[in-house]
Amino acid sequence: MIDLLVAGGGPAGLATAVHATLAGLETVVIEPRTTPVDKACGEGVMPSGVRALTALGLDMPPGHPLRGIRYVRESRSAEAPFDDGPGLGVRRTDLHAALARRADETGVKVVTGRVGEVEQSADSVYAGGLRARWLVAADGLHSPVRHRLGLGLPDRGPRRYGQRRHYRVKPWTDFVEVHWSSAGEGGEAYVTPVADDLVGVAVLSGVKRGYDEHLAAFPRLLSLLDGPSVNAVRGAGPLRQRVRRRTAGRVLLVGDAAGYVDALTGEGIALALASAEAAVRCLRAGRPQDYEGRWRSLSRRHRLLTEGLLRVSGRAAGARLIVPAAARMPPLFAAAVRALQ
Repeated sequence: MIDLLVAGGGPAGLATAVHATLAGLETVVIEPRTTPVDKACGEGVMPSGVRALTALGLDMPPGHPLRGIRYVRESRSAEAPFDDGPGLGVRRTDLHAALARRADETGVKVVTGRVGEVEQSADSVYAGGLRARWLVAADGLHSPVRHRLGLGLPDRGPRRYGQRRHYRVKPWTDFVEVHWSSAGEGGEAYVTPVADDLVGVAVLSGVKRGYDEHLAAFPRLLSLLDGPSVNAVRGAGPLRQRVRRRTAGRVLLVGDAAGYVDALTGEGIALALASAEAAVRCLRAGRPQDYEGRWRSLSRRHRLLTEGLLRVSGRAAGARLIVPAAARMPPLFAAAVRALQ
């Protein structure tokens, strides 16, 4: 019987496995896909996420330093630099590959397969043909393990979806730019420099339509994308995932599987890395029951800020006020950005 089985070999799962192995736990990751896996995400790692990657002993993948956050709507803008070191714009595939190399270096075993049904006893979990003392489900936004264990909750609120594509363009800024739509439909476009000649552009909206149609709502941004697109559009959603709790017997949920509000504040990777470390700390201490409270504590600011922004931006009148308010009250905007670092 191994110590820990990790369902999902994405960034959250591999970070969990590396932490566990470094803590002396025999760990196996089970993943059906070949590394690296590309996904629709903003690809911006906040400063706390960069520090978490460094703590894993990772050889940092190539990317582009991020100096802060800038909000843009038509001719108005507001920006706030990070004050705790730079973030990192990085291709999802490069980050995934770097984490896979680190997992291999530390002796993490990765097997190809699916977890399937989960069976628990008083002292073990059986899943994917393996028996372990604990199972961490890091199997993504629409986690099959979470669903099988009945930990998900229905969401009756507005549904939001994300789409992303890359453009061969020299970044015009070291900031992550959030462009707010002037069309009053509550959509945003996120520009993340990920290399010296490449930017990722993700659009988020509650309106289901094609990527190019979404992008047409941002004429100022379109004028800056004067290079070719280099890959197909990738999509994800619905983004909000409500979860009853993060533990069930000997199973813990980590990363997006643990619940998700929205990609609006760009903290997905940083939160995934933080929850991976927290889960392993709780297991290593023999106190898995502490994980729920730890997860709530480390995600609280993100959840409150994201929920607040969603409520305001979900109404046309509110969305129109976000950038002017940030421009008029720089200390308040800077405080919000600091809370997300």
